[in-house]
Amino acid sequence: MVPHLTTALNGPLLTLEQRLLESMPKIEHWFRSQWLEYGAPFYASVDLRNAGFKLAPVDTNLFPGGFNNLNPDFLPLCIQAAMVAVEKICPDARRLLVIPENHTRNTFYLRNVYALTHILRQAGLEVRIGSISPDITEPTFLETHDGHSILLEPVQRKGNRLVLDNFDSCAILLNNDLSGGIPEILQNLEQSLIPPLHAGWATRRKSQHFAAYDRVIAEFAKLIDIDPWLLNPYFDTCTELDFHARVGEDRLAAKVETLLARIRSKYEEYGVTQEPFVIVKADAGTYGMGIMTVKSPEDVLDLNRKQRNKMSVIKEGLKVSEVILQEGVYTFEHLNEAVAEPVVYMMDHFVVGGFYRVHTSRGVDENLNAPGMHFEPLAFETPCSTPDCAGAPDAVPNRFYAYGVVARLALLAAAIELQETDPDQ
Repeated sequence: MVPHLTTALNGPLLTLEQRLLESMPKIEHWFRSQWLEYGAPFYASVDLRNAGFKLAPVDTNLFPGGFNNLNPDFLPLCIQAAMVAVEKICPDARRLLVIPENHTRNTFYLRNVYALTHILRQAGLEVRIGSISPDITEPTFLETHDGHSILLEPVQRKGNRLVLDNFDSCAILLNNDLSGGIPEILQNLEQSLIPPLHAGWATRRKSQHFAAYDRVIAEFAKLIDIDPWLLNPYFDTCTELDFHARVGEDRLAAKVETLLARIRSKYEEYGVTQEPFVIVKADAGTYGMGIMTVKSPEDVLDLNRKQRNKMSVIKEGLKVSEVILQEGVYTFEHLNEAVAEPVVYMMDHFVVGGFYRVHTSRGVDENLNAPGMHFEPLAFETPCSTPDCAGAPDAVPNRFYAYGVVARLALLAAAIELQETDPDQ
């Protein structure tokens, strides 16, 4: 079930994996010192791409919605990590209110909420699910796709606290990414909000995250003596765009050309024969919306009406005026002939599992977070934290260790990003 890497270009990656294994004590000590300085987010997921010649994160989600896709064998890891995460935020917490996304009719998303609340209950908390959706006006049972049931209750605000009937919690866990803005009911609360409001897409920007990641990787690469590019996608930003009105297209095309030239130079250095590409996506946003693959400036200038419409809006119908241009990272991992990419899940600073996002109709240079994708949890047959130091660099536990290291680097970048964008700092 473990995806195989279909590329002859595995020299640099094997060298990188070997370096990570050799440096394991140094790496783990470095991470411990970083977590003394920065508070890890309560939970996060990181999308990785493995090109054989480089391994890099392409997105970091601070409101992960796929706990149902984790290998059930790793449930004990999740529970232990959840205990640590809760103790840090509210040491004497007994109750936790979970607020999910408002579009709660997606039965797979509901299964994620069920899995997440199960982990938190196993960690010793009384958990209830409160909805801030205007559609939920009374306690409502909803069914998941596989026959489980969850109870959604309408949230009430009393003073500066959110409560349910006979339930007042120490902390509130958001599993709602606030794409549509920060609702008034969540503002100025005295309870701990996890993650904080500024982690939501109402204010967060992917470019801020990757700017922090740049700095993390510069330090890490120096620590283990590697080229930072092997773990880091180049990026740039472009603002004041209007895809409908074709405003800013020339600026965007020029930035694409510059970024492609930088990538081409690195490809030549490493003998990579593939064609460089750039992913253009909304700087704020999620759910795989507002994303395109471009291989030349003309791809931006020649967008047809359908493509412009697709790039113009994201979740909640929000208009796109700012984009991040990110070096495209090929994924040369395949599972049953389908293109696959690993997604690593963390709670606090612990890797608790992962799964492969698989898409049968997408290419190695395309976004896989799109309708038609499915998930393979059991492909993660070992945890990401236990390498086999005596084994080959690309043995399964060692590849997963490499994934866990890169995911934690992205998590550290998220911790720094949240600290630097905290309005109360």
